[in-house]
Order: sequence, then C-alpha cells, then structure tokens
Amino acid sequence: MNLSMKDIANALNVSKTTVSWVLAGQGDRRKISLSTQEKILAYARKVNYQPNLLARSLTNGSSNTLGLVIPSIDDEFYAHIAREVEMEAEKYSYSLTFCSSETDPKRESRIIRMLKSKRVDGLIIAPTKHSREELDILVEEKYPFVLIDRYFPELDTNYIILDNEGSSHQLVTRLVRDGRKKIALITSDTHLLVMNLRRDGYRRALSEAGLPAIPALYGEVKRGEYVTDIIRVLDGIFTEVPDVDGFYFSTHYLAMEALRYFYRHGMDITEKIGLACLHTVSSFEILAPRMYIAEQPIREIGRQAVQILVNELKSADREKTKMVLPAVMNFNE
Repeated sequence: MNLSMKDIANALNVSKTTVSWVLAGQGDRRKISLSTQEKILAYARKVNYQPNLLARSLTNGSSNTLGLVIPSIDDEFYAHIAREVEMEAEKYSYSLTFCSSETDPKRESRIIRMLKSKRVDGLIIAPTKHSREELDILVEEKYPFVLIDRYFPELDTNYIILDNEGSSHQLVTRLVRDGRKKIALITSDTHLLVMNLRRDGYRRALSEAGLPAIPALYGEVKRGEYVTDIIRVLDGIFTEVPDVDGFYFSTHYLAMEALRYFYRHGMDITEKIGLACLHTVSSFEILAPRMYIAEQPIREIGRQAVQILVNELKSADREKTKMVLPAVMNFNE
C-alpha cells in the first residue's frame, strides 16, 4: 500500500505542508529545522514513500520532465544527442521522455501535442522542414522549447546549430590544399536550410581556390532511398567525371554508403581520392582513417540545450538564445 504525504504527516505529528516542503527539497528555504527535515526524510525512506508525480504536476504545474523530439533514434548522431540530453537533464532533477518523428511532419506534430498533454515542462526539438505550423503554435503559447541541429531563422526561438557553412568551407579547403581539383559534393535533404548552408560552404571554398563548381560533380541523394540511390549518384559522377579526385559528404550516413561503394569497386581511397565528411561514426576510423572530419560537438549541444531550457523555465521572458557552435575539426594525416 502506497503511503501519502498526509500519512507521513500524521505519523510524525507535523503538517502535510511541512512534509511537502521537505520532500521537495525546500526545507532550508522554508526555515524548517534540520532535525525535523531529517526525521521526515528518514521516515520517508523507511516506508519507501513514492511520490505521486502526476498529482504533484497538477498541483504545482511542473512534471519535472523534459521532452526530446528527434528525427530518428536509429541514427547514431541523434542517439548520442539523446544520451547527452538525458545525462544533463538529470543534473537538474529532470527526467526525459524522447520520441522519434521519423522525419514525418504529421507524426512530429502528434508527438509534440502528446508531450504537451502529458505536461512536460519544456521541449527540445530537432524539427523537420515542414513543422512550422506546430512551432508557430508553441511560440504563440510561449511554450518553452529549444531547437537543435535545425532551425528557422525567421522564428524568434531558442536554437543551437552547427556552423554548417564554415565547417564545410574548412573541409573542402583542406581537400583543395591537398591538390584536389575535381571535388564532388554528395548531399541529401536539400529542403533543409542547414544542408544548403553546407553546400554554400563547399561552393565558397571552390570559388576562393579558383575552381569551378562543375554540375556533374553535384550528387543529390534521395533521403528515403539513400542506400540504393547513392549507387546511382556515384555511378553518374564516375561516368561523367572519371578523374574525380575528391568527395565531400554533407553527412555521415552518405559517407558510410559511399565507402561501401568504393570498397566493392576496389577503389583506392588512400591516395587517388581525397575524402571529407561533416560528422562521423566510429567505423570511419577503420574504413577511412585519413578522411577529414568535422565532428558535431554532441556533448556541448546536449548540455547547452538543457541549460537554455531550464533557464527559460525559470524566467519565461528571457531573451532567446541563438547559438552557433563550431565543429571539432579532425584532420588525420
């Protein structure tokens, strides 16, 4: 049988309010004597008291829970993000509920509404391109949320993103410095602003080096079919530009599939072809140890997202935080 705070109060001959304050960690602030606090906490441990979190949330308007909405939990990048967010939220005594939108805007909208109905205190969202309507509602309601990885510059929201254009520019510039002159861009999800910024960085690096952006070296892969569609894209590039000598991959999953293609075709990717990728997976160290990498600062993204959200929960009228983080550049020789 679960005991209530009223049962604890009756057993110890103190008020229910006193028990509530002590169990909520407000004993010192409420000037409750140390002996009384210790007595209440000891008794609560003895009877294995389990608080009714739903009742508490209805009483004080807080569930001590944050919601995380990501495109896919199968993606190693977002799985790591979820871990970092959960670890950081725990430091502030928040639990985490996370869901995968599967890049489906309708599913994402349903998830956001569901999390709000469960009274999560705030949301961290890696949005799809087509989730503007739901975000507009959150802004209008002044609901606390932070966007990560992707954002809408026209919306006044908290966000944390990578310096996508600058990171891409650095990677392609490094390939150019190695003497690569025909560098292909392999990209996807071009409806996303961040992917277009990565393309812009690629083009700026070529322009600064006096190299043309050759249309035949631009490969756009269909996101939903990337495992097979990248074969079509790479076949086309090697047919049109057989002396291509470099590849820049705008995201890690495209690089992974390209490496499979290269190895199946017995291609030399250590000397003849230079490689660069925005973000990484652990297998790259074995499959392509000399590939230039711009790693997303996952730990910093998770830590900052939670801190920004917690600060907004404390003060809803705070100025929005708009954070652009540099990549961690890994230029293995």
